[in-house]
Amino acid sequence: MKQKTAVVLFNLGGPDSPAAIRPFLVNLFSDPAIIEAPGLVRWFLARLIAWRRAKPAGEIYAHLGGGSPLLANTEAQARALEEALGREYKVFISMRYWKPRADEIAEAVRAWGAERVVLLPLYPQFSTTTTGSSVAEWRKAARSAGLDAPTNSVCCYPADAGLVEAMADLTEPLLAEARRVGTARVLFSAHGLPEKIIERGDPYQWQVETTAAALAERLGLGRDEWRVCYQSRVGPLQWIGPSTEDEIADAGADKTALVVVPVAFVSEHSETLVELDIEYRALARDAGVTAYLRVPTVDASRKFITGLAHLVRNAAGADVDPTTGDWTNEGGGRICPASHGRCPFARKTNGRLTSQPASADKV
Repeated sequence: MKQKTAVVLFNLGGPDSPAAIRPFLVNLFSDPAIIEAPGLVRWFLARLIAWRRAKPAGEIYAHLGGGSPLLANTEAQARALEEALGREYKVFISMRYWKPRADEIAEAVRAWGAERVVLLPLYPQFSTTTTGSSVAEWRKAARSAGLDAPTNSVCCYPADAGLVEAMADLTEPLLAEARRVGTARVLFSAHGLPEKIIERGDPYQWQVETTAAALAERLGLGRDEWRVCYQSRVGPLQWIGPSTEDEIADAGADKTALVVVPVAFVSEHSETLVELDIEYRALARDAGVTAYLRVPTVDASRKFITGLAHLVRNAAGADVDPTTGDWTNEGGGRICPASHGRCPFARKTNGRLTSQPASADKV
């Protein structure tokens, strides 16, 4: 007998108006997975950082009509996924830092009468700051809503065939165009993280490199034709690198055409539409890059959605601990090296994988 299965898509969220920018930033920097500080200190820092970042963030969102397109783009993905899955599934959206939030969606899932829940992050690569944080918030919201349906959480899918094929389809024509100009280089650009988060065992950087390597192989790229880099640095901390800005400068010095692939983003938003398309394009022009071509995100492309549907069905059919939920991924178990202690598969009790994300300790 088929069960009513709720699929909850996790995404970052974004301000939907200029007035929402500062409260969005407060929500972001209030997350203990982002700023690991005592509660009162974090409360103060979140508001200080939001105050400082509100003006430059407002200038970014002004390019987008005053708000983020992320919710609309995620809704399109949700409807496409719902169609691919069939009638026994209903797809909900839960944003981490802006509406709709987890508490509202947990109530909606319970009211719908879900008999099973699958949590699906729109982050292909796991991080405690994204998927880990969203799952921790969801569990609190589900408890408050009295939602006790068996729940599985998709951990990650960095080399999922649907993701890789969808990215390759979008990259190939732009790569061919760049090669007509001359020597071409592919930059796989991902959102950056402070080094200290990676040093504590977060597997994000390893998983980003896994996605890039899988895509480079699919495209038939030689090792000197592609590089992984990281964008969106803020604050005084040391961040993982190399930076996308530095790679653009190198390409200019080498008189190379660039094909920039947003390898960790599956939806268009401010970091693609403004940072990559406007700010980095200007950097490339000033650096002497011979051509700057930005690959679109996969959004609701058929191959990507088909891959997500496969992940959902796999998770919905997996054994579930009805009290805490469990983790699944594209391979059915841990894929990260043992050195990444904050992989959600890292903790075991009596030989059994637990579902407790590392970031939940501080929530």
